[in-house]
Amino acid sequence: MCGIAGFLTWRGTPADLLQQQVKAMTDAIAYRGPDADTNWVDAGAGLALGHRRLAIVDLTPTGAQPMLSANERFVICYNGEIFNAADVARDLPGINFRGTSDTEVLLEACVAWGVEKAVSRFIGMFAFALWDRKERKIWLVRDRLGIKPVYWTKQNTAQGPALLFGSELKALAAYPDWQPKLDRAALAGYLRYGYVPAPRSIYENVQKLPPGHILCVESDGTETLTCFWDLRQIARDGVRNRDTRPEAEQLEALHDLLKDAVKRRMIADVPLGAFLSGGIDSSTVVALMQAQSTQAVKTFSIGFQDEAFNEAVHARAVAKHLGTDHTELVIDPAHARDVIPDLPFMYDEPFSDSSQIPTYLVSKLAREKVTVSLSGDGGDEIFAGYVRYLGIDRVWNAVGSVPAVARRGGGAALQMLSPDAWDTMFSAVPARYKPKFLGDKIHKGAAILGEADADAMYGALVSQWDGESLVNHGVVRPANDATLAADLPETVARLRYRDMTTYLPDDILTKVDRASMAVALEARVPLLDHRVVEYAWTLPPDRLLNGSQGKKLLRQVLYKYVPQHMVERPKTGFGMPVGDWLRGPLRDWAESLLSDAALKRDGLIDPAPVRLRWQEHLSGRRNWQHSLWTVLMFQAWRTRWNGVAQV
Repeated sequence: MCGIAGFLTWRGTPADLLQQQVKAMTDAIAYRGPDADTNWVDAGAGLALGHRRLAIVDLTPTGAQPMLSANERFVICYNGEIFNAADVARDLPGINFRGTSDTEVLLEACVAWGVEKAVSRFIGMFAFALWDRKERKIWLVRDRLGIKPVYWTKQNTAQGPALLFGSELKALAAYPDWQPKLDRAALAGYLRYGYVPAPRSIYENVQKLPPGHILCVESDGTETLTCFWDLRQIARDGVRNRDTRPEAEQLEALHDLLKDAVKRRMIADVPLGAFLSGGIDSSTVVALMQAQSTQAVKTFSIGFQDEAFNEAVHARAVAKHLGTDHTELVIDPAHARDVIPDLPFMYDEPFSDSSQIPTYLVSKLAREKVTVSLSGDGGDEIFAGYVRYLGIDRVWNAVGSVPAVARRGGGAALQMLSPDAWDTMFSAVPARYKPKFLGDKIHKGAAILGEADADAMYGALVSQWDGESLVNHGVVRPANDATLAADLPETVARLRYRDMTTYLPDDILTKVDRASMAVALEARVPLLDHRVVEYAWTLPPDRLLNGSQGKKLLRQVLYKYVPQHMVERPKTGFGMPVGDWLRGPLRDWAESLLSDAALKRDGLIDPAPVRLRWQEHLSGRRNWQHSLWTVLMFQAWRTRWNGVAQV
């Protein structure tokens, strides 16, 4: 796991100047790779590749980057891990490998087979730049699910046109004459979803390379974007060619795939552990790790003093049952206050998934003992674990035939009672039979009843604000893809696909990458092994869903190792009690950013709706924690990067 950065100017430049400029870019992301800082330049082409190394496999100099191919024609600069490198190496006859790093295997595979064929053979997570010294063209590549990041842009600078790329935006910002302009459409998207939807970034003309894509830039500047792994095709083919074997055989197939995915991600020449929340996904990963390890796996968990959010006790129980070497940290508002000032720097662009704080803290906790940690991220999207999937499907089936005006009226009636009143009404129902924060969920559900279809309902459900109105920007809200229903007729399948192409890479994986790399910890996500993803799309709905519960087959894999009662409970997620903290210990900080004057500073956000929600939240009438956190994180980002981007 590392950080990469570089640029191409297509003109001769002194080597020492190229090295100076690219070093400034890698210095900006030094925390991603504290073990080495190296670069390689092609003075005649005006190219520079920079690399910050976090040494995981082959700790010797033979694993150093940027790396020159055996034929000395190609140079690679790479972030990630190829977990089947040994298998690929055996298929590359005639190569006298200098070391044991996956970097060398990746490089020589690209030389032997071409970039697209080579990456299609890899099992892993990767983002890399490959330079062809002969034809003077460069490839930028990102893994199938978007686990590792790549930002890129072509800009006119005082030194002429330049192609810039890097693992994070701050690497691009270190290039001379960087003069970004804030993208108001991207800001509107951020305020709606809490993250900047790809391929945009918060800056105009700066893009995220889409997952599963290759960007090739020729010597004349011509760009070609190629998709080497199309999730839509994977999903379409999967639902059309279901695995029709008996459930026991399907379970065995999934079990074998998951065991192999986990085992491959346990390869490391440094200490290794895992995050453990006690939920289905992380418990499955840890169980499969411990079953294939000769030593107690090191596991790490975060808890909260607020019992409504505290899953540490469950993680502790699972760890004890599996026999792991477990470490936990209980956090309080003071921990949050300590982390918040660093978030705008850590994430480079506005990002408001509040679980960014516990994710950072558990990464920091793990880094004290290990350099690599496995994580259970991706299980909800892959195996239909989110309650909202089935909830939307059932609500639409129940009310879809009712005229929209009547549905809107019914929604308004449901919202006449406050969330607290709804919670009080259902207080006698045992906790195991009702979701947490029921009143808030009823309000969120009522607000979307008037939408045109199930897909529009889902879009409204996952929105924090009407971002276009809040920014006063004339961006049309993107319509649902009407053709998707032909490929994926089932509502739950479409919602899974939507999340796997948006929320998963742009929120979940961004959160894990930035939080872990901020402390130089490599996070690996075995549930996102592309073979597991592909197989999950072939499973019939009744193998994913069991009544109102998702992850049916995944749960059965876990039950082979952990008793069912130990992991079955209402889903909490890796959230934190930010709503209460905003009314209490974080109130002064929040008020400083949500004041009328602060909101009017750049003229970007309409203060009125924000102030209204802030006052409603403080009064306790509504819990607006998520939408307020979205504005707070933008305000904090804008304050931290004040003057960097033009408005």
